[in-house]
Amino acid sequence: MLLPKTKEREYRFKLALRMGLPIFGLVLALVSNTFITHYENLKISFYLESTLLLAFSIYFIFYLIYNGFSTKITEPVSKTFSREYLYKYLKKEILKEKEYTLILISIDNLHSINENYGIKNGDKVLYDVAHFISDFFESKNVKNFPLGHVKGGDFILGLRGDKQDYKTLLELFCLKANEYKVDNIEVEISSAINDLSYCDELEYLIENLFEIQKQNRFIDTQEMNPSELESLVLSAVNNKSFIVYTQDVFENDESVIKECFVKLQTDENKPLHSKTYMKVLKKLNVMIDFDLMILQMLIDEIKESDKEIYAISLSPISLRNKSFLFQVKKLISENPNVKGKLMFIFCEFEYYSNINSFNKILQDLRDIGIKIVVDRLGSLHTSFLYLRDLDIDVVRFDKYYTKEPKMISDIGIINGYNSMAHYKGVKTWVKLLETQETKDKMDTLGVDYMQGKYLSTLEKVKGK
Repeated sequence: MLLPKTKEREYRFKLALRMGLPIFGLVLALVSNTFITHYENLKISFYLESTLLLAFSIYFIFYLIYNGFSTKITEPVSKTFSREYLYKYLKKEILKEKEYTLILISIDNLHSINENYGIKNGDKVLYDVAHFISDFFESKNVKNFPLGHVKGGDFILGLRGDKQDYKTLLELFCLKANEYKVDNIEVEISSAINDLSYCDELEYLIENLFEIQKQNRFIDTQEMNPSELESLVLSAVNNKSFIVYTQDVFENDESVIKECFVKLQTDENKPLHSKTYMKVLKKLNVMIDFDLMILQMLIDEIKESDKEIYAISLSPISLRNKSFLFQVKKLISENPNVKGKLMFIFCEFEYYSNINSFNKILQDLRDIGIKIVVDRLGSLHTSFLYLRDLDIDVVRFDKYYTKEPKMISDIGIINGYNSMAHYKGVKTWVKLLETQETKDKMDTLGVDYMQGKYLSTLEKVKGK
């Protein structure tokens, strides 16, 4: 039996006893006191009434115990701990143990399973994966560990000991999960692991698990204490301390765009990469302020430029914010010489449902001379949908397709996307060109903008 099921039964039984025993105790005390003090004068009716009263008290206790089983600490689908109870349980474990490990195991394609096979099958997958996790670890003599469903397809389990004790075990689990199926439904599983060597605050540990999982999929960054990272990011934003690099983007062998890359800089002049600090900015709700700060810097920089366009990546959350739009219009009106020299690049993982409102905002930006670029076409489904549904100026291919050797093998896919964009009157942009051969292929396809270290290197324009 799963530990969550065992704990839930214990929890319900104890709850019912805590409610019923005081009542039974009072009844028993009353009957006993009366019997002792008035023994000689008691009538037969007292014995009958006492027996009935005790019987009803016992019945009431069992009734409470029975109904106590409707009090849940597990969630109904996967039968694992609910998130609230899991957090409470893990916090007690962390306080008690010197060494403790958390493991995140995720069903990466749960959303796709729900869409293609129905929510009922999605629930079955959740239930089966929970038991698959439990059965695997119990088969390796790891028993009675807390397992909870925290959101979507994400499960977290807690294990006593250092993460080094479980790394190999987790790798074995992932190998076994590579071809895991539920009723012929393919299930994609990923994982992450950390322990108290990172920090001893549960919320930070769990956030770090998701960050590690993301790093394992996409990036490789150094781990940093979360409170320290937040402090560094806030300090850099408040002090407007950042480094800016630019790289030329070419059209017909002429540099027409400078793309800007921003890195925050610590007090010790150490750079923080955007993939490290973006999550913190969102969490602290200062993304809009950050984007405005970078935009102001950019406008100051391009006042002297007479022809090139400066491109910068911004959060779609900022683009859809009314206050941000007002500030952008104000900056353009105060600096009319930068009109027509700005380009905003954005992408996002989730499709924004109020597409007409979003499109109107983008048109307001275009009306004041700002070009709009949708990034990561070919990788994020939202980028294709935005190409279809939004009025934009440029679309940029994801680096997955345009970095060698994928560019050569997927040249037909690039050609298809390029033709679709041109059919809509949208220009195309390719980055990470590294050889003359790949540049020639993009020329043949008719890609509009080209970028890469073969054509131009990064140039620092601001910061130490």
